[in-house]
Amino acid sequence: MASHLSGGRINIAILRESYRRELLECLDRCSGSKAVVWDDALAGPFGLIAEYPLLKEHEADKMYPLRPGRLPQNSVQNIIFIVRPKLSLMDMVAQNVFKEEELGGFRKEFHIFFVPCKSLICERRLKELGVHGTFTNIDEYCLDIIPFDSDLLSMEMESAYKDCVIYKDYTALFFAAKALMTIQALYGIIPNIYGKGENAKYVTEYLMRMRREMAGSEPQITPQIDNLLIIDRNVDPLTPLLTQLTYEGLIDEIFSIANTTVKLPPEKFVASQGTSGPPDVPLEPKKFILNSSEELYAELRDKNFNAVGPALSRKAKLISAQFDERHSAKTVGEIKQFVSKLPHMQGAKASLATHTSIAELVKEVTDSDDFMDTLRTQQEFINCIDTDKAHPYIEDCIAKQEDLIKVLRLICIQSYCNNGLKPKVLDYYKRELIQTYGFEHMITLHNLEKAGLFKNQTSRTYPTMKKTLKLVIEEVNEQNPNDISYVFSGYAPLSVRLAQLLHRPGWRSITEALALLPGPTISEIQQIPVGLRKRRSSASSVHSIGGEQKVTLVFFLGGVTYAEVAALRFLSQSEDSPVEYVVATTKLINGETWIQSLMETMTPKPPNPF
Repeated sequence: MASHLSGGRINIAILRESYRRELLECLDRCSGSKAVVWDDALAGPFGLIAEYPLLKEHEADKMYPLRPGRLPQNSVQNIIFIVRPKLSLMDMVAQNVFKEEELGGFRKEFHIFFVPCKSLICERRLKELGVHGTFTNIDEYCLDIIPFDSDLLSMEMESAYKDCVIYKDYTALFFAAKALMTIQALYGIIPNIYGKGENAKYVTEYLMRMRREMAGSEPQITPQIDNLLIIDRNVDPLTPLLTQLTYEGLIDEIFSIANTTVKLPPEKFVASQGTSGPPDVPLEPKKFILNSSEELYAELRDKNFNAVGPALSRKAKLISAQFDERHSAKTVGEIKQFVSKLPHMQGAKASLATHTSIAELVKEVTDSDDFMDTLRTQQEFINCIDTDKAHPYIEDCIAKQEDLIKVLRLICIQSYCNNGLKPKVLDYYKRELIQTYGFEHMITLHNLEKAGLFKNQTSRTYPTMKKTLKLVIEEVNEQNPNDISYVFSGYAPLSVRLAQLLHRPGWRSITEALALLPGPTISEIQQIPVGLRKRRSSASSVHSIGGEQKVTLVFFLGGVTYAEVAALRFLSQSEDSPVEYVVATTKLINGETWIQSLMETMTPKPPNPF
């Protein structure tokens, strides 16, 4: 089921297995039949750890989403709540418990497991609501970070960036350090730590302190990861604002990928699969799991979208040629050999049909005038064209009341590339936004200002970084790329460029650019017991020795886009690359979900009826 997790240099399946074992131990502590009540936000991530049949083997007969009021009728012995430590969820838990007890009859036992850790505030709330004493178990299930693919891990904490930047609540950074401790417990101590940004410094400090508290009682495992690079999203806020142009990135931009699953309009897939329902019954969205377990998707996902059509065409010709082999099969042995290959060929054909349909859906959007105009405006900004005055396209979008998030993304890109906006332009944009979209978005604008995405002009640092780090490339080969800038058709993600330069030629060569980026630059060495040190390299070197690739874990605090993941994979797969990258993050994001996480609306006070 999860064979795709073990395809990289680091066997991510070990992490998944560890979480599965712990989850089953939690369930087995509640003897008898069980109903599991899930916090909605956890259902998807848990689906990547353990499937329903496995939970059923451990007597988890019923699954319910956490909702206010009464649970569906059931005759189980145990009701287990698996929830995040959020106060709003405690009220629903209490209602469920009260309603169950009102029914009387057979007495049930109640248990609650907090993910990823217990919360004293939540326990106090349960006491206030009068249900704390009802629970047989109040414990935690430490699901720190979820395996998405053989080189991709996510904590799926959607509010991490907002909590750190807007509320100065660094709980997510503590959890990030805990996740790194879990990784080190399974894959050994990571000798070299590098980082950039204020939040990267906090995580490094938390990690060092946690190790000191372990006082030498850590598992004795030979290190499998050579370097850890921690990047604060504040160091590179431009990349997630831009429209991703890889296949996977565009699917996420347009349809939103959640926990490796995407829901697509069903019409495109009905004809190819020969299914149809009554004409008056609307078809359900079509679900697809997107990960490297599917051979074709693994090949397509990181390509620039302009290279996807030719790749699908080549695949179609190859499959057609394979099916044509049946005509040349004459002997029994040749026929038998063809038949043995048939299931794989039919699977490949179905996969090709699916991705051709998905590519057509994406192309409908990318061919639209609206998409091209947005992309053209973004390209102008990153090339420092017309960034110092109110942009006509943005003004048109506001006048037409187009999607607010789209408008905010463009203004934030303009602000970043111009190192802030002139006070006159900033005030003009604010006034237009409030008058067009409503005063309730004032807090959103305040949040964007607080995050530095929307600000008054300061010294011009972007042009220097653009030049020093070669962020904008004029000639881009989208079909056979030779630089990471292909993921945005000409713009190299700053975050990935930093990862690339760290290993070759080293950050010392870009001291000037690093000084312009916000927050401190981190470089730490974690001592490893002498008996565990690898003979093939010293603990202080970030370069490969003897031609063998080293492994670097890049941890993005505040979110990472699929385009950045694609760029890091491109570096890993380059012939002369000294490093193979594994990506971890607090959340997989795109420009829309990132801006959305910072949005708040003021709820208007209801009018006085008297």
